[in-house]
Amino acid sequence: MSKTPRISIPTAVKKYVFERDKYQCQSCGKQKEEASLTIDHIIPLARGGSNDISNLQILCFTCNRKKTDKNDNRFRRYFD
Repeated sequence: MSKTPRISIPTAVKKYVFERDKYQCQSCGKQKEEASLTIDHIIPLARGGSNDISNLQILCFTCNRKKTDKNDNRFRRYFD
């Protein structure tokens, strides 16, 4: 499995992901007033994940650090 190159996420995409996820950590539920929120790759780039918008989610800094580059199903989102 090859590592996907990291690209800068455009501002419009960041805004969309934050709004889609309601400015809330998708793991612990903390909101922007409670924690520093970051954009995370659900399937890490190091594990072959893509830069596609469907592979992005909002996690708080703490949850993002716990996840690291693991491919953890607890963090996987499914879209209808």
